[in-house]
Amino acid sequence: MTVPAGAALREKRAVSPSAEGMLSAMSAAFDEFTDAYEAMIDWKARLAREEPFYRYAVNLAQARKVLDTACGTGHHAAMFHSWGLRVEAADRSAAMIRRCRRLHGSPRDLRWVVRSFDRPVDAPGTFDLAICVGNSLALAPDRRTVARAIRMMLAAVRPGGWIVVHVLNLWRLPDGPAVWQKCRRVSLDGRDSIIVKGVHRAGRTGYVNMIVATLEANAPQMRHESTALLGLEAGELKDMAASAGASIVRFFGDYQKHPYRRRTSEDMIMLARRG
Repeated sequence: MTVPAGAALREKRAVSPSAEGMLSAMSAAFDEFTDAYEAMIDWKARLAREEPFYRYAVNLAQARKVLDTACGTGHHAAMFHSWGLRVEAADRSAAMIRRCRRLHGSPRDLRWVVRSFDRPVDAPGTFDLAICVGNSLALAPDRRTVARAIRMMLAAVRPGGWIVVHVLNLWRLPDGPAVWQKCRRVSLDGRDSIIVKGVHRAGRTGYVNMIVATLEANAPQMRHESTALLGLEAGELKDMAASAGASIVRFFGDYQKHPYRRRTSEDMIMLARRG
């Protein structure tokens, strides 16, 4: 499947003002809380845990060129580049891309781009593997945006190329009560702080909750953010991928490639091959 001339303009018109506004608000929220999110993640341990899965995906796609459509702070993109792969990493937040350049530099074959995950790449059909991971797709404002993002990912890879989508499996969470995942005492901007992160589900919508408390004797401060997540189902993601030209769609429940189980799996990971 190729993207015809003018497709980028049509895709831009397809986004409702409300959806575009929600995407912008999402980016602004993450820009504000990026330091707190980063402080909660042990990237060395996380990448070590996830590396075998991504090695599997790279081998499956016989990948030499990889696209990260929602790169965040760029750690996955830098990992792929360290394996000798050509990498393009995109994020809709210009501030996030500046942070990526500061963290990882701009070496040859590692390109940083400001672009939303539901926008076409500059050279469709030239990548071997495209990823949208770390729950990024569930942060889309609506399912139309999700479907468009999956279509853009499949259009970005060559025929026979693969895409990887990872989201939190909300369906294992109880409906209502918050599940508090992490509480850490860290230094943010040189100030002693406590960060608490949790997640909860309300019907078909999930929420990531972040509380950042600065421990200063004279003027303690507290910030908080609650970010909505779409409750995506494996069946609808499969249908979206198939409608966009995927010939094979597989699901796993974690990075160890255990089968996906809706009620018990921690994650939902989709691999789809462009036909």
